[in-house]
Amino acid sequence: MEYTVQKLAQMAGVSTRTLRYYDEIGILKPARINSSGYRVYSEKEVDRLQQILFYKELCINLENINDIVTDPTFDEVTALREHHEKLLEKREQLNLLIANVNKTIASKERSIIMSDKEKFEGFKKKIIEDNEKKYGDEIRSKYGDVVVNKSNNKIKNMTQKEYDEVATLADEVIATLNEAFETGNPAGELAQKAADLHRQWLCFYWDGYSKEAHAGLAQMYVDDERFTQYYDKEQPGTAEFLRDAIFIYTGMKK
Repeated sequence: MEYTVQKLAQMAGVSTRTLRYYDEIGILKPARINSSGYRVYSEKEVDRLQQILFYKELCINLENINDIVTDPTFDEVTALREHHEKLLEKREQLNLLIANVNKTIASKERSIIMSDKEKFEGFKKKIIEDNEKKYGDEIRSKYGDVVVNKSNNKIKNMTQKEYDEVATLADEVIATLNEAFETGNPAGELAQKAADLHRQWLCFYWDGYSKEAHAGLAQMYVDDERFTQYYDKEQPGTAEFLRDAIFIYTGMKK
């Protein structure tokens, strides 16, 4: 069956402008252009659009989606199985949050007693899943499955007090780092305070601390553009400054 851009947009729940944009960037081109100059899509393009929307649902950007679906080795069945697995994980996360909200409501109404640990189960699971999605391959490759799994278990077992402390520490690291960056001196008191706060923050996640691992992570902040973008979003060069401060703090050289 074939579809015009309007019919495909309506069926898929996207705008015609989106489909035209996908054509422009080459991620989803129509099967043909008819004699009237209108885009016409076949079943093949419908399947491609489905894959694109699946990946978007998993928060993957269009550039990466384009690389995936246009790869000559791309296998639709394998991709669908991966989508299925990720959606099941997402459903589990949503079920945890729904159960968390229901328990909280019941707790507020005094019908049940909700433990502090229960209040944060869904949120802690989301932290783990987000970290795995964004950085899982890199950190598992660098530190190994055993280390990463121990870190995930440590997050799962966080108390409410620890959960609050790590959130406060994260804000304090960034605030101190931004202030230290203005001095331009990674060996200065403020920069070294930021490095120490960063160590304290890491210890909430890591099963064990080492200066070598701390320095290695700091280097990753510079080598991996995702980390760099996070630290540089307010002031370009902040990731390198933090790396230098941590190298001095740990006594490791570049």
